[in-house]
Amino acid sequence: MRLSRGFLPTLKENPAEAQIVSHRLMLRAGLVRQTSAGIYAWLPAGWRVLQNIARIVREEQNAIGAQELLMPTIQPAELWKRSGRYDAYGPEMLRIQDRHERDLLYGPTNEEMITDLFGQVIKSYRELPQVLYHIQWKFRDEVRPRFGVMRGREFFMKDAYSFDVDYASAVDTYRRMMLAYLRTFQRLGVKAIPMVADTGPIGGELSHEFLILAPTGESGVFFDGAFEDQDWLSEPVDIADRESLDAFFTRMTSFYAATDEKHDESAWTDVPAERRREGRGIEVGHIFHFGRKYTESMDIAVSGPDGAPLYPEMGSYGIGVSRLVAAIIEASHDENGIIWPDSVAPFRAAILNLKTGDAACDAICETVYAAAPDAFLYDDRAERAGVKFADADLMGHPWQIIVGPRGAKEGKVELKRRQDGARFELTVDEAIARVTAA
Repeated sequence: MRLSRGFLPTLKENPAEAQIVSHRLMLRAGLVRQTSAGIYAWLPAGWRVLQNIARIVREEQNAIGAQELLMPTIQPAELWKRSGRYDAYGPEMLRIQDRHERDLLYGPTNEEMITDLFGQVIKSYRELPQVLYHIQWKFRDEVRPRFGVMRGREFFMKDAYSFDVDYASAVDTYRRMMLAYLRTFQRLGVKAIPMVADTGPIGGELSHEFLILAPTGESGVFFDGAFEDQDWLSEPVDIADRESLDAFFTRMTSFYAATDEKHDESAWTDVPAERRREGRGIEVGHIFHFGRKYTESMDIAVSGPDGAPLYPEMGSYGIGVSRLVAAIIEASHDENGIIWPDSVAPFRAAILNLKTGDAACDAICETVYAAAPDAFLYDDRAERAGVKFADADLMGHPWQIIVGPRGAKEGKVELKRRQDGARFELTVDEAIARVTAA
């Protein structure tokens, strides 16, 4: 994309309505614009980040055998009345009627709809397990939406739902999903620590929240620093083998991790002092086993081994895709702007032409841009160098390819790494290879 023609409106000053870093930087870097309270339009750069996160989430869900579908945002109220949640959910649910006075709602979550769809299709225990997911917009009418997309009313979310023949099989599915989440967050370039969460009236221990470490997090967190050294992408887990899943889960849960609400001082003292980590965390994911709550309440059964009705065990698994955009910024920024992880950045590099109109500079910039026009943002504006440097830092591109008259005469460019400020003088081909291979 050429910046001179792009819909990428940056702001020099901090917007008065933005109270936290991610909200300020998302507005200043031209990622979003508010259309009404708690509802945002995603501009081209922000939408690219959102799509990059969704792609990684999708790939890791597919890797454990989850199947993607797409459910509508508008749901019939009848489904929620069958489960008993329609009246209990509260004013956060946006209830509407169509022209025929049929009760509808804008979906805040999808347990009822997916259970009904499952019941229409799956008839035998032999067809289990099933794990279904989608990535879709949701709406919860927060009384006081704030902090930008961190706590908005409309949000983009991955939610998956599992159906298993019995509890033991449901535990296997839960552990596969745990591994998928750890791998997802590692690929996103963030440290997300799984914390045991409340299971409510259902009970049990199969409920974990995933928190990204950030100073502005809403929860205090305590965890074993051993988490920081784990490479979940190379973890040797056979997801089809129960013993392998058990070994993985046992090792993962052997590391202490708790929010301030569940912090146990006596267990904390067992963690070596040099490995104790304390901080704040932002919740970006939650996995939860809830048994037969919906299959029984909605009377969705399959034929069991003995021919009798069997109510499948269920679990739900959510990742806040739009919330992750803000959480990543909260965890990865400096005084100059965003520092995107390579995997989610809207552009791999910004090409900064420091003398637009100079034949040598223009020629090199065009050569670099032609190598990856979808991955590079070419700042071809007739602006001062300082403005271009400031906007590139603000928008957080992992790399800056700086083209000035002196280097251009020698066929050289300067390559700057946004994360640590490291600079390299390279040939055009070397710079392209470094950026595209990273």
